[in-house]
Amino acid sequence: MSSRVTVRVEDRDLTLSNLDKVLYPAADFRKRDVIDYYRRIAPALLPHVRGRAATLIRFPDGVNGDSFYEKNVSRHAPGWVPTARLVSGADGTGRAVNHHVLIDSLPTLVWTANLAALELHVPQWTVGDGDRRNPPDLLVFDLDPGPPATVVDCCRAAELLHDRLRADGLRAYPKTSGAKGMQLYCPVTTTRGDQTSAYAKDLARSLAATHPGELLATMSRAERTGKVFLDWSQNNTAKTTIAPYSLRAREHPTASTPITWDEVRSCRDPAQLRFTASDVLARVERDGDLLADLHRDPHPL
Repeated sequence: MSSRVTVRVEDRDLTLSNLDKVLYPAADFRKRDVIDYYRRIAPALLPHVRGRAATLIRFPDGVNGDSFYEKNVSRHAPGWVPTARLVSGADGTGRAVNHHVLIDSLPTLVWTANLAALELHVPQWTVGDGDRRNPPDLLVFDLDPGPPATVVDCCRAAELLHDRLRADGLRAYPKTSGAKGMQLYCPVTTTRGDQTSAYAKDLARSLAATHPGELLATMSRAERTGKVFLDWSQNNTAKTTIAPYSLRAREHPTASTPITWDEVRSCRDPAQLRFTASDVLARVERDGDLLADLHRDPHPL
């Protein structure tokens, strides 16, 4: 078949290429499958990335090949792809500028999928008028297990976090990372960019101090073995987290998947919380988006 094909996605014409290229060799999951997954999951995924400055991780030769982060929109992007011009401190001067893609629609999502942008990462804040960063609207904890700890141990840590967050009036929503860990999100209102980071750091350190054999609140690699790292640092406005429903560049096409607290509490085997693209589509068809009310009634932090 032709290596390039033009398709109509809503009101946009897109040229897709190399649709038969295998991106996940172990699963014979091809570029056409990646695009189809993102097309079908779009109604659940788009509300969680819309208005957020995306960082793409592209794998043009598949998960076994080289990859690269892309904060600047591709120079071949159509003119209709929305972007945000954001100043960062990445160059040490505080004047570096990135033109991030805003994945606000199905055509833009399909366009990113055609770039073999398997992973979509977004911050905990949205872009406001004049391409300014709004204050964070999400608090996130990234639970990262140090082997031989697994996502099962992350679930036990998540239960501890859940109780502490609830005591502070916060609702916590769990999702798998699609890799080896998981994240918890809380909808919040803030007035400063550093509020969520300060709160998360204090809570992580408090829990780690009371559960020193199981939890860790520092990035020390030497201490990670067998513990769950409560990574509070992804609340930094310069950081991003894997988006809900994004694929991951693992051996198989697993995805970051919202889960229920019943699933967290009952998890005793990592396989229980491992979901591939087809699993995620089936879950959403059956249960809808488990994060549908994530931004409803945020709590002042």
